[in-house]
Amino acid sequence: MKNFNLKSYHVRGMNAETEAEKLAINQELKDLYESLSEEDKKDFNEQLQTFLVKEMAAIKSVYDATKTDDLN
Repeated sequence: MKNFNLKSYHVRGMNAETEAEKLAINQELKDLYESLSEEDKKDFNEQLQTFLVKEMAAIKSVYDATKTDDLN
């Protein structure tokens, strides 16, 4: 199983200075996906889903902490 460094794309996208740079990063990721075998695409999708769940949990944690601070 290949390990896809999805966080690097995420960080690069967040730090992109222009919309064109963000689009280029997204296209790079799409091109990578299209170049994969069907088996690797399955691994990629599973890793992407795991990554997104972890990122959403982290965002929710920060949000919840902020809401808790607002109540105090």
